[in-house]
Order: sequence, then C-alpha cells, then structure tokens
Amino acid sequence: MTESNTPFRSGFISIIGRPNVGKSTLLNRILGTKIAITANKPQTTRNRILGIHNMPGAQLLFIDTPGIHRATGKLNRFMVDQALSACSGVDLILYVVEVKDRPGPGDDFILDVLRQSQLPVILLINKIDQLPKERQLELMSAFAERFPFREIVPVSGQSGENVDYLLNLLPRYLKEGPPYYAEDMITDLPERFIVAEMIREQVLKQTHDEIPYRVATLVERFEEKPEKNLVVIQAVIIVDRDTHKGILVGKQGATIRAIGKAARIDIERLLDARVFLELFVKVQKNWTESERMLKEFGY
Repeated sequence: MTESNTPFRSGFISIIGRPNVGKSTLLNRILGTKIAITANKPQTTRNRILGIHNMPGAQLLFIDTPGIHRATGKLNRFMVDQALSACSGVDLILYVVEVKDRPGPGDDFILDVLRQSQLPVILLINKIDQLPKERQLELMSAFAERFPFREIVPVSGQSGENVDYLLNLLPRYLKEGPPYYAEDMITDLPERFIVAEMIREQVLKQTHDEIPYRVATLVERFEEKPEKNLVVIQAVIIVDRDTHKGILVGKQGATIRAIGKAARIDIERLLDARVFLELFVKVQKNWTESERMLKEFGY
C-alpha cells in the first residue's frame, strides 16, 4: 500500500495487434529501457514478453505479444497461439493499430477474439507522429464503429507522445492489490533470453531481406567475471540452409562481425558491463517444423 489513502492497484495488461504496428517499441518506451527487440519487419517478436512498470500507487504488468497474422508452419502457429492466449487471464487489453491502417479483415478477426474475451479493451492508435490529426480522427471513428472500446488513445511509441497520459489512465482498470514483483524488476525474463533476442534483432537488421525468418539464436555460454566487470558470451545463430549461413557470415566474415558489434553495444547497455561476444553460425535444416528443435530454441 502507498502512504496515502489511495489503494494500490496492480494487474496484467496484454499488448496485442497485427505485425509491425509498434507494440515492442511502445513497451520499451513505457519501461524506459530495451527488453523487447524491434525491427521494421513482421514477426520480429516470437515469445510473450513481460514488462514491469512501477509507478506511484500501481504496478502495471505489460505482456508484449507476437503480431497476429495468418499462420502457416509450426513456428508461425506458435507465435499466433502466444498472442491469442494473451487475450485471456489478464485484466486489460491494449489493441495497437498503426495510424495509417484502416480496419480490415485482419482487424475484424482480432476484434471477434476480443469480443469473446469479454475483457475491457483500449484502442491505441500508434505512430501518430506520421499522420495529420484529421486522418487520426477518421481512423478513430472507423474503429469505434466496429467495437465498444473503453478508451481510444492516440500515441507514439517512437517519440513518447501521449504515453504518460496512457500510463496515468491504466490503473483505473486494474484491481486493488499488492505488487506482483519487486520494485526494481523490469521483466521476469532471464538475461540469457534477452541477449539471444538482441543478437537475433541484429541478424534481422544487418541482413535486410536476404535472410527469411528461419533464424534462431541460442546462448550457449554466459559467464560473468565481476572482478573484471566482464561478461563472456558465446552464442549460436541457427539457420536452415547452407546458403543462409554464407550470407550471415558475409565476405571475409564482415556481416557476422557487424552483427556482433551492434549486438554487443545493446548487450553492454543491458548488463552494465563490458561484454566479450563470440558468435557462431550453424545449419539445422527445417528446424521451424521440428517440435524438438522448436522447444530447444525456446518456442
């Protein structure tokens, strides 16, 4: 409880939406630090990610989810199942859409799922820095005709516009109760998971469209050396074709070095320590269709 007479509130808030609408960018903005990877490509987020935001009188527990899309293949079905399962067992849902997207069949499918959940839903019109207010109002009206949202809030996860307003709004939808996590926690994810994701993020960014989404990352060694303020990390990047391995390594190893350099900067910021990062590339053919490998790689 807080020192005032206002009761403490806490609860779980799912962030859902179609691919590439900026859910992870918004979560990172809310937390003030990076725990969810971002890339200008669909299906970047694969797992449900918990972000913990503490504020006076409330603890907000955000669940970032993969984009909901038409699933083909076992990996894609896993991602969509992760997202849809986040529409139950929570206190509130934030449905994120892009400011440039008018509602379409994909939205209608998600809205049907939200109707079945019977949970309160707030619509977030994201990326409002990219469109005039007149168009934003048109979009808000088009979505309001399709679903009884409790609130409609235009925001920008990139610039932070209206994010503070949103955060002050959310506690009223949560129940009274104690915090679920310690005040100094921002996620329940192990550091190994976040490190692996940061490496995968740089694979997506450094290889552009050359490498499809048949890439996984696995941290095999994570050794802390406090006396040197150093963390030694060895990680493997898994692809399913020999040609993809060649692209990832690059000419004279240039691409894999660029991936490692960029990832190391983010990892050092996360761990607040110097990092020695060693990357390897391994071919595992058709790993996205293997139940055993999907489980091994955390899916």
